[in-house]
Amino acid sequence: MANKEYSKVLKTSDGSMTLLATGTLKISYTNLQSGKTITVNRSGPGKVTVFADGSELVAAKGPGGLILAPPDAQRFGLPTVSVLADALTLTVDPAGNITSLSFNGHVLVNVCAALS
Repeated sequence: MANKEYSKVLKTSDGSMTLLATGTLKISYTNLQSGKTITVNRSGPGKVTVFADGSELVAAKGPGGLILAPPDAQRFGLPTVSVLADALTLTVDPAGNITSLSFNGHVLVNVCAALS
């Protein structure tokens, strides 16, 4: 599997940093109990801005991956581990909590269901 994802990091004078990711990225997930593995395309592109206070803004277009804690998955109506198509935007506070999530697209792969 030849991954050719490229990232560019941009830093600003206010202390924020933006990471731009593009290219090809394939990721394999494995169920350690059964040994079943799936490989998915998570090529994006994506943009993550980390602000000086540690908060983040994530903007991605599919296919992209998302991993959520179970309470957040329930809150936003998404699987805990998934591959998504189309537009995802989320914000994270400095403590790492998701404060908002907007998703305009569909779930390509519910990874846990695919591995069960």
